[in-house]
Amino acid sequence: MAAANGKNNRTISRRKLRRAHFQAPSHVRRIIMSSRLSRELRAKHAVRSMPVRKDDEVKILRGKFKGTEGKVIQCYRLKWCIHIDKATRENAKQQTVNCAIHPSNVEITNLKLTGLRQNILKRKSRAGNGSSEIQKADKKMQLVD
Repeated sequence: MAAANGKNNRTISRRKLRRAHFQAPSHVRRIIMSSRLSRELRAKHAVRSMPVRKDDEVKILRGKFKGTEGKVIQCYRLKWCIHIDKATRENAKQQTVNCAIHPSNVEITNLKLTGLRQNILKRKSRAGNGSSEIQKADKKMQLVD
């Protein structure tokens, strides 16, 4: 049953996949907690998504705060959420608290670029460009046929 997807060391069991997801270590959670880039950033960097980072600017696309734009003030990997400076509410003690937003519900509008992140963007864009060149060649061949 495990070899159904062509690899001997992988499982297709829903139970085991859920366990692996929710028990994932921090460095794996970083990758899972990625968000898509805005159209402008996607066109500029040729990358579709990136892991969310503190000081990125995001726009909330789903939920109570839909349409709100703000800066990420914390990535809470343990709880699978991010905190945004403009997504707040008051608790019972009348204190302002941050609301947890899942990274899949936001769109990155401005990246905080560091040296490591620029390297990641270059690597990801190279990988994407290679496949798009192949797709373009396939389309040209279809026109010839």
